[in-house]
Parts: sequence; structure tokens; C-alpha cells
Amino acid sequence: MKNYSERALLVNERINELSAYTDDEQGITRVFGTASFIECGHKIASWMREAGLETRIDNIGNIRGKLKSKNPEAKTFVIGSHFDTAIHSGKYEGVLGIVTGIDLLENLISKNISFPFHIELIAFSNSEGSRFNCPYLGSRVIAGLFKNKYLNLKDNQGNTFSSVLKSLNYDIEKIKEDAINAENLLGYYEIQVEKESLLHEQKIPVGIINSMLGEKRIDIDFIGKSRAAGTTPMNERNDALCAAAKFILSVEKYATGEKRKLRATVGKINVADSAANLVPGFVNCTLEIRSDEEELLSDAYEFIYSTCEKNCDKRNIYFEWKLIEETDPVICNKKFKKLLSNSILQNNFPVVSVETGADEDAAVMGKITPVSILLVRSFKGNSRYPEENVEVNDIATALKISDHFITQLASPEKLLKKKEK
Repeated sequence: MKNYSERALLVNERINELSAYTDDEQGITRVFGTASFIECGHKIASWMREAGLETRIDNIGNIRGKLKSKNPEAKTFVIGSHFDTAIHSGKYEGVLGIVTGIDLLENLISKNISFPFHIELIAFSNSEGSRFNCPYLGSRVIAGLFKNKYLNLKDNQGNTFSSVLKSLNYDIEKIKEDAINAENLLGYYEIQVEKESLLHEQKIPVGIINSMLGEKRIDIDFIGKSRAAGTTPMNERNDALCAAAKFILSVEKYATGEKRKLRATVGKINVADSAANLVPGFVNCTLEIRSDEEELLSDAYEFIYSTCEKNCDKRNIYFEWKLIEETDPVICNKKFKKLLSNSILQNNFPVVSVETGADEDAAVMGKITPVSILLVRSFKGNSRYPEENVEVNDIATALKISDHFITQLASPEKLLKKKEK
């Protein structure tokens, strides 16, 4: 039987293997539906099957491996993470949670441990949302929160999400059948790479997330009039790019001046038919707003919309504002945090709890079931960047703590029968 160091080395080797599945060579870029995405998913599925899990790929591309309880009526405990990436990401982000999950379940199977609940490991297919500008589509399916409007999302080449699903031979008519009923869920657990650098600075291998920020993601079109730059006087222009630029700076000013926890980002912008000698007539951009206070998030959304409207009116610019997706702030479950804290203390490490502004599938799962997240130290908190690095010893620690945590859940008195807010 492998010790924790040997298990961690295998996890690290597998993560290195998955890093070869990338759409380009600048870091890891693996967006939904590409060849590297499909190949990566098949590799993960093969490891799940080798571990002894009942494995399938659902109709949105989630890779799912299940360890069944002897009780067919038992609830399901989900371990999850994602295998798509942001653009030029690090190799540990997302897949650390998947590969460690495979190891955890393989270890339970090897010990022939019987659990009073099913355990399902899910590798979410679309968490980052890099291609269709809408995250968490994979976890939304699992949570029963997928909406038909998502099928009409388009990528930069004009491909709809539904057309890409069909090209991959997924059945869009059966997507909602892949959900897990909230009544059948025991909880959700995820192992993640640290994104803030707190653990790195304090030289502590693991930590616990207390809460996650809520988020609203908006798509905005600024529509002016494209005209020749040399023959159009400045006072006669309907410059969509200038309107967008004014809006972007106003978003930054508002979010910076807000004393409470608020983060607002315009992270993507596209100027249609751009040329040095043309007044821009059409600009598209994204807006993302995050906060741990639901009221502040709502207020910021309304204020920024109003600012956009006033700005466009002054410049005679038409705009279209589309709320793409939203998640509420999520507090991680107290009982799960207590069990996880106990597991950390049992292994002689201090318990460090953090609030995270990162976007997580756990925020979606938290709408229907209790959630808990274990953070693993990353070099300078450089998660989602090519220089991201995780020490093998820290992976071993995460495996040991997770083994202990899951074993605690098997005790009947520890089982959580309803969601605790």
C-alpha cells in the first residue's frame, strides 16, 4: 500500500501529464470543446475507471466517477473541481482537485471501506467560461440550475454553445437529466490551489475557505457609428470606443471609492472592424462585479448600469446590457468546516481560515447543498498563472487531511441531513 509521499508523487506526475493537453504553449489554455479539452477529459475518465469508479461523461462534458454505497437509497457526497482553464493558466488550477479526488477514492476502494453514502467525483467541464464568457456551466447542470438561454451563448467566432455540444455528440435535450436532486445530496468538497498567497506568506501548507464572494457577470455592447476618421469632425462623432473607455474608468473609480468589499472588473473588450483611420462604431466588453454582501452587489449593479446609461446618453451611443450569470455570496458549512479543522489539527497544523474572491464551482453547489473547501499552498499565490507551483509535500498533506475528513463523515452522528446556512 502506498504511503502519502508516494501517492502525492503520483498525483503530481498525473498533473504534469494533463499539462500537455493545451491549446497553445503559453501556459495552459484548455477551453471548452477543443481537441485538448476532449483528450484531457478522456484521460481523466480512464484514470477514474482504473481506480474502480463507475465512470461516464454527461451531456455537458462533465467527467463523473461514482463509488456506490451498499445502500442504494443513500445520499451522495460530491468531490469536485474543473479541467477547463483560463487563458494561459497554471498546471495545478482545477485539476489538482480532480487528480487528488481520484487518489482519495482509489485509496478507499483499496481498503475496501464501506460508506453509508455514495461518493461521486465530478470533473466539471466549463468552470472558467473562457470560451463562452459564462462560467460554471458544468456545475450548474449538476445543481439543476442550467437554463436554456445558455445554449444560445456565442464564442468569438460566432459558434453557439448548443452547436458545439452537438458537434461533440452530447444530447442537449437530456442536459437537465444529468442534475443531482438536492434532496439526494449530502454535501460538496473541493481541494483547490491557493489564489491569495496567505498560506505561502505564513508558510502553512493548507487552509480552509470560510466564504466566497457573490458575482454578477454582464456583457455590454456599445453601438455608435463607424465613420472615416479623416473626414469626421470631433464634434460629429458617435465613438463607441470612447464611450466604452469612459464607462470602464467610471467602473474603476466607483469600485475603488467603495469602502466595503467590492471588486469590479472589465476584463475583456473587442472593437469590431478596428482600423487606425476609422471611428469605432461597435465595442463589446465584459463586466464582472463581486462582493460578499448581497445588498452591496445589487446596489453596485444598479449604480453601474445607471452610470453606463447616463454616459451613453451624453455621447449619443446606444448600448445593450445583458446579465449573463450571477451567483450569491456563499458561506461554507459550519459543521463541515469543524470536521475539516479537526482533520488539520489532528495532523499538527494550525487552522487558517480565509475569505476568497475567486470564482468557484462551490458557489454554485452551495445553492443546493453544504460545501467545504480545502486550500493548498501555492508559490506566491500564483494560481491561474504559468509560474504556479505546488510542493509535493503539500499535496501529501492535503491527501492525509482529506482522508481523515471523509472518514469522519462516515460516522452516522456526523452526517449532515439538511443544508445549514
